[in-house]
Amino acid sequence: MRLRPLPAAAAALVMAAVLLVAPPVQAAEDAVAPGCDPIDPAACLLPFPNDWFTVPADTPTGRRIAFDPAATPRNALGKGIDPAAWNQADGFSPGSMILARVPGLDLATTGAAPVTDIGRSLARDAPIVLLDADTGRRHPYWAELDANASTGRQALIVRPAENLTDGHRYVVALRDLKAADGSAIAPGETFTRLLGRTLPADDPLRDRQRALRPALRDLARAGVGTRDLHLAWDFTVASTESTTGRLTHMRDEALAELDGEAPDFTVTSVVEHTPEQDPLIAREISGEMPVPNYLSRPGGPPGSTLRLDADGVPSRNPGDVVKARFLCVVPHTALTKPAQASLYGHGLLGRDTEVRAGNVKAMAAEHGFVFCATRWIGMADEDIPYVAGVFGDLSGFGAVPDRLQQGMLAFLFLGRALGHRDGLATHPAFRNDRDRPVIDPRKGVVFDGNSQGGIAGGALLAVSTDVRRGVLGVPGMNYSTLLNRSVDFQPFQQIMNVSYPDKLDQQLIFALLQMLWDRGEANGYAAHMTGDPLPGTPRHQVLMHVAFGDHQVTTVAAEVEARTIGARIHRPALAPGRGPDVVPYWGLPPLPWWPYPGSAMVVWDSGAPVPPTGNVPPYAGEDSHEDPRADPDARVQKAWFLKYGLVVDVCGGRPCTAAPVG
Repeated sequence: MRLRPLPAAAAALVMAAVLLVAPPVQAAEDAVAPGCDPIDPAACLLPFPNDWFTVPADTPTGRRIAFDPAATPRNALGKGIDPAAWNQADGFSPGSMILARVPGLDLATTGAAPVTDIGRSLARDAPIVLLDADTGRRHPYWAELDANASTGRQALIVRPAENLTDGHRYVVALRDLKAADGSAIAPGETFTRLLGRTLPADDPLRDRQRALRPALRDLARAGVGTRDLHLAWDFTVASTESTTGRLTHMRDEALAELDGEAPDFTVTSVVEHTPEQDPLIAREISGEMPVPNYLSRPGGPPGSTLRLDADGVPSRNPGDVVKARFLCVVPHTALTKPAQASLYGHGLLGRDTEVRAGNVKAMAAEHGFVFCATRWIGMADEDIPYVAGVFGDLSGFGAVPDRLQQGMLAFLFLGRALGHRDGLATHPAFRNDRDRPVIDPRKGVVFDGNSQGGIAGGALLAVSTDVRRGVLGVPGMNYSTLLNRSVDFQPFQQIMNVSYPDKLDQQLIFALLQMLWDRGEANGYAAHMTGDPLPGTPRHQVLMHVAFGDHQVTTVAAEVEARTIGARIHRPALAPGRGPDVVPYWGLPPLPWWPYPGSAMVVWDSGAPVPPTGNVPPYAGEDSHEDPRADPDARVQKAWFLKYGLVVDVCGGRPCTAAPVG
């Protein structure tokens, strides 16, 4: 069943509030306001990301974001986005969409690499160059024009096909661009002046010209000259510390306070089921767990932000906790043989009760798992009104990833309680009638999550010290890629269309949001999810189950994640001619042997139509989003991986197929 993230009443209230007081707002293209980059006057923050919007600083990258409040997109009330939360970062997202505006551009005529032919992005004569200035290597990407823009203010979007390297500086070059009739598109007057002779000291563009010189030198060393150059600029990716340091600090401090003991917990209810009442699940156990509160308000309700000290480090709210509710399902088989303990991550704006879903209970009963879930606060059902309101005024967006990090801490505490010898297994609710535990802490704890659980689950795995293996069901990462391509975002899109009606501004907003979202979802942690673990963190193994034609989580985002974490892919992934790619699943090496003791991506095909290649949702045919988790063979593969760390072939050397749920 498709999730309904925003009740119609909530959407109507927010939209009405904006409409009642909203004067028409025209996007300005001509004037260069303070804080803007003059080389692309279409919008103040273009091109993006861009070191023009940073300043030198004592940070790991040597830079710090410095957005001017006057430069950020304005809503229909004329209110700009407060950049304070962004200006704490030392660079841009490792998965940042790269934005510019080129009126009249035709990407096919130009020969730019589309999502169906990523390999073309590395061609020597590629019209778009994404260069790692630290290594001198080109980086793969795909280019698209915003399919949602019906007017001339249409963004050129360049998306990295694998995440950029933390802390590295990148140079972007657009060259030899063409219109649909094949005619060359000339660069703007400002950029032409910057490429010319040195400007006098009193020229307003002199500083911009000097800032551009290092990027041009890097391009020249890579064989990209200024002839036919339409636009060029550089940017710095945020450091690992800037993106992940807050959550790892919270983890280390909070777990250290346990001093090796299990976290406190309270069981609030136990519901028993006979086999006749429920043939799969014998017991449901509800409880709550006090987790140290690093949020600004007591109890950490929606809208709370992290308490930061003078150095920007999270500081515990003295003496306060967030009461994290949890729900566990115990299969009948666990009453006779201790089961494998697993955390479960729920879907979009959902709740812990998703652990009662039929596919989760089937997995528990068929393969001997006890699943325990808590909530991804920040993006749980209780956050719906706040999240809806944020899309009317994005200044308050920082509370979403801040609460997500607090929610991660709750998962870490629940995982510790499941795996500790003095944890949940000691409570009578987790023991059978012979006083033996229904879970065996010696087997460790694993993770299984779907949809949003697969997205946030990647970040959880990257920071977990107790969970070493996890299955990410119908996953992806990078909400700036996911939102436009998801049917689930459309109620929020309606609010955004009223509050931020300009389509070029909307793409800038997605890019801005990703800079903060990185702290609470897989995109900011992917490079450290498997190899290159974060400090004080073990290596992890990840199995990704992807649903071809998914309406809710685009599979292109899963492919970027798989490349970034170093996963291999089950081949053949699809039947011949089934996918649209020139080279199917470019950049993903095949699994070398069975069973495979590493990280992998497996595509499950249930016959859904091939999705659109642009940044729009698929609507045709049945949604395949829930099909992999409902397939018995897929559950066998998940069980082998979670219990033994092995990817086994359950598809007989052929593409994996699943029956449609709907």
